[in-house]
Amino acid sequence: MGLKLNIMDTHKFEIDGTKILLDVNSGSIHIIDDPVWAFHELLIKRQGDLEQAVEDFKVEAGEVLAQDIKEEFQELIAQGQLFSQDEYRDKYSTNDSSILKSLCLNVSHDCNLRCAYCFAGSGNFGGQRLLMSVETGKKALDYLLKHSGNRKHCEVDFFGGEPLLNIDVVKELIAYGREQGERLGKEIKFTLTTNGVALDEKTQEYLNREGISVVLSLDGRREVNDRVRKFPSGKGSYEIIHDHFKKFVESRNHENYYLRGTFTGWNKDFFQDARHLVEEGYRIISLEPVVTAPEDEYALKETDLPVLKEEYFKLARYYRQRKAAGKPFQFFHFNLDLTHGPCLPKRLSGCGAGYEYLVVTPEGDFYPCHQFVGREEYKMGSLEVEEVDQEIGRRFREAHIYHKPACRECWARFYCSGGCHANADAANHNILEPYQLGCELEKIRLECAIWLQVIDS
Repeated sequence: MGLKLNIMDTHKFEIDGTKILLDVNSGSIHIIDDPVWAFHELLIKRQGDLEQAVEDFKVEAGEVLAQDIKEEFQELIAQGQLFSQDEYRDKYSTNDSSILKSLCLNVSHDCNLRCAYCFAGSGNFGGQRLLMSVETGKKALDYLLKHSGNRKHCEVDFFGGEPLLNIDVVKELIAYGREQGERLGKEIKFTLTTNGVALDEKTQEYLNREGISVVLSLDGRREVNDRVRKFPSGKGSYEIIHDHFKKFVESRNHENYYLRGTFTGWNKDFFQDARHLVEEGYRIISLEPVVTAPEDEYALKETDLPVLKEEYFKLARYYRQRKAAGKPFQFFHFNLDLTHGPCLPKRLSGCGAGYEYLVVTPEGDFYPCHQFVGREEYKMGSLEVEEVDQEIGRRFREAHIYHKPACRECWARFYCSGGCHANADAANHNILEPYQLGCELEKIRLECAIWLQVIDS
């Protein structure tokens, strides 16, 4: 029996003739040729036994080539760039710090649209249609500043429903948050997510003047958007919101925003929607796959994966073409730091929902994130008593990749951090069991992102 290599912590793939081999633990990426690809296949067959694979490869390719590849692999192994070990497995422990970094303020549990796929149930999250009061919002900001420890920078996202339905309260809270932050030597970065219906010129001027980051919701082509994102009357929203968005992004010189859309089973050709958005002048975009019950007619299914994979490949090629032509755009899922940029806890645990990040409802209730609102088993407390359920927080803190069986052996684990807890709970009623279709789509996007970075480097 020869040297046993950690073959399972490597991943290889091919896009448009470029073959890439990833060493999962070191993050090293290698462009390989056909012989190395074939040799790696033999290593998998031989369960990582280097000598056995070399002997097999001698028969296929000859002794000289087999020896050359063996020596190349041995050099990369010595450098820690291939078949490296996961140094955190069975050793990683979470930090019990209770420092709060950010809040999502659901300032509106109401909406002026009735989007078919809305996880918030057209804005009311399964409850009453309510707007957050100034008093509740101020209590929430005070709570964030009080529980943010020695952090200088905190974050607040105004969300809903549609937050612009409560714009006067939003304005008061921004002023209050800045005033209190300055008093305490802290700074709050504010973001607002909007469907754009009420994004009139006056509101645009206010958001620009205050430097508020904005997330804009638009699904792509008119016919795609209007099939899903409708007014209560049934009329499509594209014409109004597209006009508002175009003026808005131009007014801030295409900075400090990103445009987010959703694709469904009704537009599996979503590359066309991405291209439409780019050609309409939006330079920072994201298109997210819908997450819904499998029986919904617009649901995505695992049988759709080959089609969706090719759509991501089309998007990656288009991304590359635009960059080469000097007309680049940003696609959220292609923004990948190959140097393991985020800190270790972020790479292993993800978004921090339930302990570093909380949502506050109009009633002043706490939930782990906006997608858990209305799921009563995840209600964590309220501003009224200024208490948060630490047990729920502990469960989310412990929901890192090493506690998720499907993640422990997955090649993408250090990039996706275990996926979205809310999607896992919606699909499997268990935040430790990732949403499988979401995982497969994430791995496709990661392959495209890696390919884009190495092909032109």
